[in-house]
Amino acid sequence: MKRAAGARELASLFLAFLKLGLFTIGGGYAMIPQMQQLAVEEHHWLTDEEVVDCIAVSQSLPGIIAINMATYIGRKLYGLRGAVCACVGVVLPSFVIISLAVLVLGAIGENPWVRGAFLGIKAAICGLILVSAIRLGRQVLRTPFQWVLMLASLAAIGFAGINAVWVILAAALLGIVYSSVRSGRASGDNGKGAD
Repeated sequence: MKRAAGARELASLFLAFLKLGLFTIGGGYAMIPQMQQLAVEEHHWLTDEEVVDCIAVSQSLPGIIAINMATYIGRKLYGLRGAVCACVGVVLPSFVIISLAVLVLGAIGENPWVRGAFLGIKAAICGLILVSAIRLGRQVLRTPFQWVLMLASLAAIGFAGINAVWVILAAALLGIVYSSVRSGRASGDNGKGAD
């Protein structure tokens, strides 16, 4: 449901995503827990179920998941202007910081303090991604079918090296078939009960 998009609301949306982009290290999947906290707990823009849908849509589209999610949330709230405000807000800090880092990093990149900092940051980002996976799993993995698909996807991508796009398309197709079979069985059982 879109809300009224006055300058104040758009500025608030922009600032919320600017803060998210500024204080979230790691981008992409590492931003998902903070994005969920921002959209669900702090501002009540989305429900937990809507965040799962947002992640699914954002992951299945080209581009960076954090930008896709920001655009999705902004569009859902305030239309095209909201999408632009949220997207620019989440991207702007990274753009500025990376532009400055390129100027400075060449000179300090071999510094042991800088290398140590990056070593710690990379480990923390893995933890953030794992938290995202666990939270998402708790919300999504409710049936044996979903567990089997998740494990098969993990094996296909992680061990067989299959491209994630093919895995997502195959999972979508299997989900359609599974739902069709289940709804067909439910219709058949209802028809038998009526006889």
